[in-house]
This record gives sequence, structure tokens and C-alpha cells, in this order.
Amino acid sequence: MALKSGGQFYDEQETMTVEERRTYLNGKVREAVDHAYHNAPSAREMLDRAGVQPADIQAIEDLEKLPITRKTDLIELQKTNPPYGGFLAIPPEDVERIFISPGPIYEPLHSDSIEWFARSFYAAGFRKGDIVINTFTYHLSPAGVLFHEALRDCGATVVVTGTGNTDIQVQTMLDLKVTGFVGTPSFLLTLIRRAEEMGHDFRRDFAVARAWFTGEPLSPSVRKTLEEDYAINTCQAYAVTEPGGALAYECPEKSGMHFMDDYVIEIVDHDTGKQLGPGEIGEIVVTPVHNGAWGIIRFGTGDMSSYITEPCPCGRTSNRLLGIIGRTGDAVKVRGMFVVTRQVEEAVLGIEAVSRFQVVVSREGQRDDMALRVELKSEDVGRDALTAELNERVQNVCRVRVDRVEFVAPGSIPEDQPRLVDQRKWD
Repeated sequence: MALKSGGQFYDEQETMTVEERRTYLNGKVREAVDHAYHNAPSAREMLDRAGVQPADIQAIEDLEKLPITRKTDLIELQKTNPPYGGFLAIPPEDVERIFISPGPIYEPLHSDSIEWFARSFYAAGFRKGDIVINTFTYHLSPAGVLFHEALRDCGATVVVTGTGNTDIQVQTMLDLKVTGFVGTPSFLLTLIRRAEEMGHDFRRDFAVARAWFTGEPLSPSVRKTLEEDYAINTCQAYAVTEPGGALAYECPEKSGMHFMDDYVIEIVDHDTGKQLGPGEIGEIVVTPVHNGAWGIIRFGTGDMSSYITEPCPCGRTSNRLLGIIGRTGDAVKVRGMFVVTRQVEEAVLGIEAVSRFQVVVSREGQRDDMALRVELKSEDVGRDALTAELNERVQNVCRVRVDRVEFVAPGSIPEDQPRLVDQRKWD
């Protein structure tokens, strides 16, 4: 089906008619549910508890009959039924890759190809001849490797940098005349600012012409800065680790993110699980239909959004997601990684000296800031050593570094206050 002829579209699937897409996805839903039921014990138990047989799921609308599995559920299931929580749907020896995300959550992958990510990069303009710096981690999580292979499928040359090492990244971009960036918006801005501190005129001295973002929202102000001040064309994608990666992506029109046809994406009422229509705000729920190893059905992302069905001038015909407007539960994404209340709780309250805590996420400049507020049982404790221990424990479970630990007076954190507070505003 792939086109990849140098035109606007990666493959013919992007331009299916509405009826063709509905037929295709309904068929994929039936296959995915039947496969999970007969091969993944936890999926079978879920359907049995709901009183549903695979034959009862004939179309996307029928998914409403099934409950939603959330990140916290998956963490607990993998603890009680390791390593995959009963959702592995192929023989273990057939698993090609295993990724690890915070929790930990072990994610098996088996597929003839992982080219589905390439649609997103292709729509953003990446082609053979591009030299692309991939600043997502290649360690544990799937992002670095999956995005790398998708870029290669578009023909681009990938510079394997991963995260951090700002000065090295800047020098590499300069030396190799890098034309593309893959990462978070805040990190690209960090690299640009650092290049300017080193005496460079970024627009003149560097060759970066396009950037692809996920992991954090691309605010209008940041997009304007990158496109107008630095002549970098920007595109963003919506990605979720647990169901397998990039779920929706921008085209050159930049008027919403096109649904990937390798997933069934629902917008639902968080409390009832009922599907909502175009323009209605609800939780994004995902069923992967491309990865036979993973018997996950109706994974609740916790992200809130809405979608539109109007035709896009670009010619792609899938529905479009209208950005992420917030979170439903007790997990937030910080610098591209989820921070889950229960994980922080296990890390922090495991220290005898701590009586209460609160994580406060804010936005400083163009960077996420995470502060850990802590109440102590006694003032008779070495704060420097405790700070180091808290930093290490939180980073080990969340893989996000705390920017600062603030020791507050007893009673400063009311018992009825949430332990994870997101104060960010995306202006």
C-alpha cells in the first residue's frame, strides 16, 4: 500500500474514504478483540466479567460494552501477574522487543514492521537527504528506537544523540549540518539558547529547517518563536507509551492531529466510558490494532481532548484530534514522562523522616518545573542527605528529575489537598 514516491502522502491508507476507513477499522477491531480474548488471559477475564463474547464486538461502537484499563490498573496487574499483567497475546519467545516505562510497565512488541510511525514524520516533511537529530531516549522507553526506525523508513539519516548533553548536541548540530530535530519543544529552545550563548547566530549558522515534537504540548507562542524567529517548520504528534506510540499527527495544515489508522481512538465520558461525538470533550481511549503481542483493549490515557470530522485541505481523510486540554486522573506528563501519584508516594513515603508530601508542576519559561514539597516528622534530620535521597528515589521511579525539594512547616500541606498539582498554563 505504501506510496512514498516523494509526494505528500506516505501511503494510500491516509486518503481512504470515510466508508473505507470505517470498514477497515471495524475489521481490525474484531480481529484485535478476538485475538486478545483467545490469547491474553487478562483480556479474556475482562470480557467474561463484562458478559461479552468476541462475537459481540463487531464495530467500534461495540467497544462501549467493555471496561477501560488505565495506567494504574496496568501497573497493579503487572505486579500481581508479572511480567505483562496477563496481556501478552503471543508466545514469549515471539516477542521482538520489550520496552520499559515508569511503573515499571513492560511493553512487548511484535510486528512485521513499525512503519506506522513514519506517516507522522513523512507528513512533517522528513525525506531522504535530511540529517535528523533524535533527542528522545534510547534507554528503556520505546521513543528513541521507534522514532529512529520511522525516520529511516522516510529515508532520513538519523543522528543518535538521545537526551541531555546540551553542548555536545549543539556542536553535533553545527558540525553535521543537521536539518531536522526530533524531541520536545522545550529542549529545542534550550539548544537554541545555548547555541546563542556560545556566540552563534542560530538562524545563520545552523541548518535546522524542520522539527517534530511530542512528549509535551507545543504552545502557540513557542511555535511562533521557532517558525518566525528561526525559520523552523514545526509539526507535533500525540504519543502514548503504553498502547504503542504515536496516535495522531499534524499535517502541513496544522489544524488538528490526524488519527493513526493503526489504533482505534475513542473520545469517551471518563465516568461512564460512553463514546462522545465530534466537538465533545472527553478522555482519549485507545485500542492498538497493529501489535499482536499486546492484548490491551480500551486503554484509558487520562488525557482530555475532542475531535473533528471535517475534511482537511491536505487530503488526508481521518478524524483530527484537537490537542490535549488536561488530565483526568492522578498522573501528569512532565518533560515527556508521566509522573504518577502512586509512584511518588511509594518513593517518598518509604522514607521514615517524611510525614507528608506534594508535587507541584509549573512552567518556568519554556520548561516544565517540578518541585517536591515535604513535611518532616521531626526537624532533627540532615536535610542535605535527605534531599539527595529524595531526588534519587523519585528519579528512579519516575525517570524525571526533581528541580528542587522544599521543606515546609507541619500543616502546610492539608490532608485533603491532592498530592500531585499541575499549575501549568499553555499560553
